[in-house]
Amino acid sequence: MLIKRESFVVDFCKGNIAEFKFCLPGSVNKLSQQVLKESHEALIELSKRDDIQGLIFSSDKDHFIVGADIFEFLPTFQRPEEELVGWIKDATDVFDAIEDLPFPTLSAVNGLALGGGCEWLLATDYRIASDSAKIGLPEVKLGIMPGFGGTVRLPRLIGADNAMTWITTGKENRANDALKVGAVDGVVPADKLMAAAIRTLEQAIEGKLDWRAKRQVKLEPLKMNRVEQGMSFGMAEGMVMAKTKGHYPAPMMAVQTLKAAANLGRSEAMALENQNFAKLAKTAEAAAQTGIFLADQYIKTVAKKQAKQSNTEIKQAAVLGAGIMGGGIAYQSAYKGTPIVMKDIQQGALDLGMGEAAKLLGKKVQRGHMSMDKMVATLGKIKPTLNDQDLQDSDIIVEAVVENPKIKKSVLASLESQLPEGTILTSNTSTIRIDELATALEKPENFCGMHFFNPVPKMPLVEIIRGEQSSDETIAAVVDYALKLGKSPIVVNDCPGFFVNRVLFPYFAGFSQLVVEGADFAKVDKVMENVFGWPMGPAYLLDVVGIDTANHCTGVMADGFPTRMARKDKDPVAVLAGADRFGQKNQKGFYQYAPDRKGRLKKSKDDSALELLSSICDAPTEFDKQTIIERCMVPMINEVLLCLQENIVASPQEADMALIYGIGFPPFRGGAFRYLDQIGLANFVAMADKYAHLGEIYQVSEQTRQWANEGKVFYQVEGK
Repeated sequence: MLIKRESFVVDFCKGNIAEFKFCLPGSVNKLSQQVLKESHEALIELSKRDDIQGLIFSSDKDHFIVGADIFEFLPTFQRPEEELVGWIKDATDVFDAIEDLPFPTLSAVNGLALGGGCEWLLATDYRIASDSAKIGLPEVKLGIMPGFGGTVRLPRLIGADNAMTWITTGKENRANDALKVGAVDGVVPADKLMAAAIRTLEQAIEGKLDWRAKRQVKLEPLKMNRVEQGMSFGMAEGMVMAKTKGHYPAPMMAVQTLKAAANLGRSEAMALENQNFAKLAKTAEAAAQTGIFLADQYIKTVAKKQAKQSNTEIKQAAVLGAGIMGGGIAYQSAYKGTPIVMKDIQQGALDLGMGEAAKLLGKKVQRGHMSMDKMVATLGKIKPTLNDQDLQDSDIIVEAVVENPKIKKSVLASLESQLPEGTILTSNTSTIRIDELATALEKPENFCGMHFFNPVPKMPLVEIIRGEQSSDETIAAVVDYALKLGKSPIVVNDCPGFFVNRVLFPYFAGFSQLVVEGADFAKVDKVMENVFGWPMGPAYLLDVVGIDTANHCTGVMADGFPTRMARKDKDPVAVLAGADRFGQKNQKGFYQYAPDRKGRLKKSKDDSALELLSSICDAPTEFDKQTIIERCMVPMINEVLLCLQENIVASPQEADMALIYGIGFPPFRGGAFRYLDQIGLANFVAMADKYAHLGEIYQVSEQTRQWANEGKVFYQVEGK
């Protein structure tokens, strides 16, 4: 053996070809500062040997390298910018050392090669990937950009336009797609990977492949004239600004780095990347988005621990109700491998549910992501039925009927009486208290809430609602099932609206009061989208949720919190609902809707909505952008704080991920608690106090005021 470390081993694999195999402890290979340091030392040692003619980098795991060790990022990013430049320069020297080895090099890429893993393979002369490999640079999702040479090497390999698409979107690219643009040199079945790698290096050693020419391309400026550069980078900057609205500095900085480095050699281009990476690392957006990654890891760890406590194996599931939610749940369960019965009382509903599942699977077949045989097999895992007897073998049943407590209680009670003892019952209610529904059951310990978000296939969050009598076994089994569905389950305690809807409706209430006072709802939407960063403003979101649904839920929340969330006499949502303007579902709400050329509903101004609302609203009044943001956000954040204080949600991490995954809280702000840390809790209290006269939803609790006086922060930087 040539070299052995805890994270890698180096030895000859055939003749004078050596293999540098990553073998970190744990399930994946990732590049910590220690791994990079040891790798650099090894590369210097290998460069001095005269018995090596070629070197293959490989992995002993299912994935090549999943990226840098992100748990080191936040404390590292606390350093001064000048120190960060030095730190990142030390790291990029490792990748330069790979590229400067005196013999041809190759990466044998299996599974994921992301971030630093992708940059590692870019530094080698050749790249052979298994047909299941995925390659990408997702750094922009962390508020940063590639920092180990990605902005320098990728455009020189695949062209500036392709590189900017890869970098600014952060998407994973399948092996065959990477081959088409030249990011890899070959794609082979996984069991042929090492043989293909060795054969390629043998050809390079024999002079049949010119490895020096392959390397030289990455050391020189981009092959683009000034006109081409102007068009390419100008278009990219415009597209990035249109998509990010200026909220995410990382994609724009990446484009500007490529632009500035286009006419530079490697050393100058790398120095520029070092400097700009350090600038991004110091931004609030990097702290927020890196924090999201760490919070996501936290909630996954919590969920896995909970799931391990379950003694119930979910082999067969069922869903009651083949509507939008029920059909989505059935599709998701079947797609992820758990057979499911879809029960309804109408054949037409079952046909619609199966049709929706077939449509979703058909799209995967069209995109080449699924075979026709797999599609047929997946559909076969959904059993549509009108017969209650078909539910008998189900280990878990998700009730997804109409949002009416009397109907839900009747359905649940009937189910319980017919099913074997121990069957887990859950309700996909969005607002009705689990403890209220549990009063209809003989064994409430086998019951809890399982709140999915629409559309089910796309939305990652599932709220698991623990009722007062829900057993630990029930909660653990339901968390386990949610994980099997590929979802991010978060357990919350019971209250009207649970966590997500409880904090969403004060936000809607703040918006509605603004409209009543004469604010233009379209302007409010623009401010909340373009300035604060929501994917949809409150009026648009209400139309998507459904005005009738929102109106019903407003009543439920008013009953649950009669002083804080009482229904107002003048309520825009109630007025629209009373006029049968239900939002997108009947193409008229705050806005009117019509299908575009692709069949997607596009909103536009509707004078009849404005006329209808004028009956309850004051004369048109201008509100500045900051006032609009404060009037909408203070009620939501107040309620988030109360939910933590009342133990509805267990931690800031779970609250923030529920907001981001459930209702699209702007990721660049990191969630409500990360946002509070950034603006300062004392500043938030002062902001809320300005509006205390508007009602209880604006009035902070004594606990919040005490925390502010103590200087409380919700996220401590580990290792600082």
